[in-house]
Amino acid sequence: MKITALETIHVAEFSNLVWVHLHTDAGIVGLGETFRNSDAVVTYLHETVAPYLIGKDPRQVERHADALVNRVGNHFFGYPSRSIEYRGNSAADLALWDIKAKALGVPLHELLGGTCHDRLRVYNTCASDGYNKQARADINSAQIGPGDAPAPVGALDDLAAQHADPGALAESLLADGITAMKVWPFDAYATESRGHHISPEGLETGVAKLRAIRDAVGSRMDIMLELHSLWHLSAALQIARAVDDLGLYWLEDPIDTANFDDLARYRDAVNARVTASENLGSVKWCKEALQRGAVDVVSSDLVWLGGVTAGRRIAALAEAFDRPVAFHDCAGPVGFWTNLHLLFAAPNALVMESVRAYTRGFYRDILTELPRIENGYAFADSKPGLGAALKPELLARPDTVIRRTG
Repeated sequence: MKITALETIHVAEFSNLVWVHLHTDAGIVGLGETFRNSDAVVTYLHETVAPYLIGKDPRQVERHADALVNRVGNHFFGYPSRSIEYRGNSAADLALWDIKAKALGVPLHELLGGTCHDRLRVYNTCASDGYNKQARADINSAQIGPGDAPAPVGALDDLAAQHADPGALAESLLADGITAMKVWPFDAYATESRGHHISPEGLETGVAKLRAIRDAVGSRMDIMLELHSLWHLSAALQIARAVDDLGLYWLEDPIDTANFDDLARYRDAVNARVTASENLGSVKWCKEALQRGAVDVVSSDLVWLGGVTAGRRIAALAEAFDRPVAFHDCAGPVGFWTNLHLLFAAPNALVMESVRAYTRGFYRDILTELPRIENGYAFADSKPGLGAALKPELLARPDTVIRRTG
């Protein structure tokens, strides 16, 4: 089997997302995905990845992953994670694994060792249907800022709801069987001082939103606090002390995770779990963070940090350090499928990120099938490969641009 062509698919409505089709002479098409900086990623895929992959056997996935990092084009160790190169390589890697699993007629998790779990608990990241699907300058600041009036809460607008009425949001999630939720009530206050300081008012307002969840549903809901790496150590510790009595499930990316010493100091000073890092969670980053005892849960994002090939190494590395994995997923539906396969095959899988506004919203406009989620749990699928394809209607849209090499 040989790769005959690489296609990129980009849709204006979902402008943060790039999909890849790898075509083969056996008629099997592999599907991949990556996220953000779409124009640059598309250029890299056609300029560098396609010329390397075309004519090669797609089943030699490890060989290609190594070559794309270490030998093809410019040597880019200066860009170890979340670079344009890693984003493009991640999309191609997903497509290669999809081809391999389809060629063998098995779901991806079978290639990774089979399922370790009958079901996986999901938590809800409290975003809205429009959050993250389009490129915009305020990508991390889709929030209620100081002095802003709460936005009206629409159907499944969990982003507005986490600010306007977090207690009612928690009750709504419990009604769906979801018992864990992730919110970010402090983000708006980080820009005031570039994360060096939080005002007493900001601290009090953020804590009040978390306390409203506890007051409404008590211990029936696990609360994850997302901090988006916006804070420096002293302010991050101030926030951690202020929320300590609320019994949070974890504190996520509290500081710039490139600062290993500060992250380890933070981990030693707080009581809740510390999870990281969607930002820098490459294999090498995870090795350093785990060696320093700086994280309790690893949450790398597979569509920009190396794909399935990197993800399975990260899961194994975390297990070697007796730590669980809960991969980041607040991007696209193909990445969501990939997380599901990897976590089902990982004995140290803790919980799976999901966004109900996505799975019931724009994800349905993109893929032919979505994973089954019921009563707060995701279930494995038996279809070959990743388990889904891009909808024909998506490919035929007037705002879809398909570029082909080969």
